[in-house]
Amino acid sequence: MGKRLLMGLMLLAGAVQADERCAVDDRGREVCLPAPAERIAALSPGATELVYAAGAGERVVAVVEYSDYPPEAREVASVGSHTRVDLERLLALAPDLVIGWVTGNPAEQLETLEALGLPVFYIEPRSFEGVATTIERLAHLAGSEAAGEAEAARFRDGMAELAERYAEAAPLSVFYQVWDEPLMTINDDHLIGQVLSLCGGVNVFGGLERLVPRLDEEAVLAADPEAILAGGMGEENRAWLTHWEQYPALTAVARDNLFFVPPSLIQRPTPRLLEGSRLFCEKLEVARDRREASP
Repeated sequence: MGKRLLMGLMLLAGAVQADERCAVDDRGREVCLPAPAERIAALSPGATELVYAAGAGERVVAVVEYSDYPPEAREVASVGSHTRVDLERLLALAPDLVIGWVTGNPAEQLETLEALGLPVFYIEPRSFEGVATTIERLAHLAGSEAAGEAEAARFRDGMAELAERYAEAAPLSVFYQVWDEPLMTINDDHLIGQVLSLCGGVNVFGGLERLVPRLDEEAVLAADPEAILAGGMGEENRAWLTHWEQYPALTAVARDNLFFVPPSLIQRPTPRLLEGSRLFCEKLEVARDRREASP
């Protein structure tokens, strides 16, 4: 009996160990789960999208405000905003994995969750490859590897195809407006800046040190970009672009190169960035055509 019991315990231990899931997060920490996550809390809209992209959407039990994609995420219980989570409500949902955003969630709240024994996996993709590997790591933690690897491959292939298509595109000076009051843009290190470069755009403020620099209108007028791209306060709000029409001498205005891009397609580092990148590249192609047609 003793040998049989020992062998049984060893087999059980081996099975448990085989089911363990470990992955390194974007803070360089190895996070291990004894088994694939069954109840996931995603504490930013981007994290929510990435968990669904990893094939683990059915396991999401908690999200935060503005987690609106995919549409089914709107039906999941909200536990506050990415800047202030209702910890009591979150704990009541008993997650076995919390997905935090490195610079988006309050550090003290995530540290409290860790102190209570909840595994917290920090993410914040800052490159195209980072988006793909985040999907793969989340899929591994949730045991949905097949779906996650397929989506990561689709994203990688799509971005590589764009890079090849626009590798020889004529450079075009661009200003991307990320906010209006205060006026804000992005530098070349920002993921949106990387999209601009991919499409052959030259970010007129790309060399600034801050990832998301603040500007004044005079700086934009002095840079005189050939195209201005912007999102807005909503998926169909072009008001930020309308503002620039008061400067008819601005090259982007004179050539009618004021382009709206739905912010959720470009300002969240998720697979939808591929769709936003295609849109960016198409807008810049229009601007190139108008350059050739201008006197």
